[in-house]
Amino acid sequence: MNPVIPLSEDSAELRQSAPAVMLSTSQKVLLPLGVVLFDYLFWREGGGVNMLVFTVFILVVQFVLLPRHAAVRRSGYFWLMLSGSLFGAAMMAVYGSAVAALACMASVLMLLGYVNQPHLKLVLYALLTAANSLAQAWLRVLQSVRPPRNAGAGVRRGWFYGRLFLVPLGILGAFHLLFAVANPRYDALSGQVLAQLGEWLAQLLPDISIGHLLFISLGFLVTAGVVVAVPVYYFADHESRFGEFIRRQRDRVASFGVRRPDFSFRDTRMLDLRKEFLAAAAVFGLVNVLLLAVNAIDINWLWFGFEPALDFDLAQFVHEGTYVLIFSILLAMGIVLWFFRRNLNFYQPGLPWLRWGATVWVVQNAVLAISVGLRNYYYILNSGIAYKRIGVCFFLLLVFFGLATVLLKIWQRRSAYSLIRLNSLAVYAVLLLLAAGNWEVWIAEYNLQGNFPSIDAGFLLTMPGRALPTLLAHRQGFDTTPHLTTEDEYGNAATMTAADAQKRLNVAVANWRAHHEAQTGWQGFTYADWQAYQQLGGHE
Repeated sequence: MNPVIPLSEDSAELRQSAPAVMLSTSQKVLLPLGVVLFDYLFWREGGGVNMLVFTVFILVVQFVLLPRHAAVRRSGYFWLMLSGSLFGAAMMAVYGSAVAALACMASVLMLLGYVNQPHLKLVLYALLTAANSLAQAWLRVLQSVRPPRNAGAGVRRGWFYGRLFLVPLGILGAFHLLFAVANPRYDALSGQVLAQLGEWLAQLLPDISIGHLLFISLGFLVTAGVVVAVPVYYFADHESRFGEFIRRQRDRVASFGVRRPDFSFRDTRMLDLRKEFLAAAAVFGLVNVLLLAVNAIDINWLWFGFEPALDFDLAQFVHEGTYVLIFSILLAMGIVLWFFRRNLNFYQPGLPWLRWGATVWVVQNAVLAISVGLRNYYYILNSGIAYKRIGVCFFLLLVFFGLATVLLKIWQRRSAYSLIRLNSLAVYAVLLLLAAGNWEVWIAEYNLQGNFPSIDAGFLLTMPGRALPTLLAHRQGFDTTPHLTTEDEYGNAATMTAADAQKRLNVAVANWRAHHEAQTGWQGFTYADWQAYQQLGGHE
């Protein structure tokens, strides 16, 4: 029998700090591989094919680590996010746009959230679950790292305290960034100190800089979140309380015959269903009459033969009117959700009247949304396309879908949870649609037709390189447009001459071609940039 050796204080401390979860062999192999791949793909590179390659790596990791009979493999949301991740990454390889990058990263995050909790349905909860897991994964990885078995007590003690100081160092770095933003003198002095430290590190490690080390750390954080899934149950537990349909509530009354009786003293009477029905009927009736008047004015004014006067301010007409009307539509949807949230859905004496009144209100809000779309259309017809005007179009699509789901709530007794789930999926679908568009090229081609009294030339000249061939092909639009505008350094509107616009376009083409030719790696390659470079070869 081996003798029992009493534990020293240091040994007991090290035993208590032992990690509870150890990494599997696959995770130990995939983690450094992911860090190296992240550094190779993204260090000093733009977004393009590298996003597609790393997304495929993430998906392969999930299939390698997931058991063959994992519950998430039977989840439709998992396969939806997998398809969305591949689609967003493919659009990054084609266009390399910011909205494609957002669609790809959001899809990957939600995919990780569904892997973490397979029974989730809400895409927002999947996103929050993944973010929570990512925030903890790197700590789990560091906790799983142990010193060599044959190391002495001093090495083990140093290993323990070294890991212990990682969190304070992280907090110190966060406060350093805050102080650097708030205090310019501190920013200058700390920049000098970091520059000297970088020079010393460059002499010690010629091929690695502080920025590169920080980037590798970022790659470690991302890869740890992909490879190590920390279970997050809060959002899944919270979602499990909700159902797709409203059930009649018979709780909180003074009776032992209900699940949650309420015998507390009340000095005022509760609002019964009849009084709540009268309030809802009054709201729907009065607002229907008011909205009917507004829609009648809009239909008579906007829908048929609208011609803005020469001194008519279309910008104010669209911006102020559109925002107010959109807010009124959202408010109307909120009021419907409020009245149809509980037992009023089961008030048989007045339910048919209430449903038809709410339905007429929803239909009238759809008519109001059409008026908003016409305002936006007239603005585009007279002033060209911009990002916000495209955003209004897609937002109105979401409004129409949301109004349709409100009708489902009214007639099928759907819950607010059901509406949030369906509309969240609609938002995700719109994000994928936006990622599939080559919007800058279409905007430049439309705005340079020469049919507008004024265009924002500064906005067009700051577009990505893939739009430059279109700008060159329609450059005569700068000469035929009466008024060209741009923004000065303070964000105010300023006038630009046609000659200045042509000169800035030539400079932008030369700079972009030089930048494209200087890129030697394939990581940031996009098909749109390659195609633009081929087309620019004929405009030398």
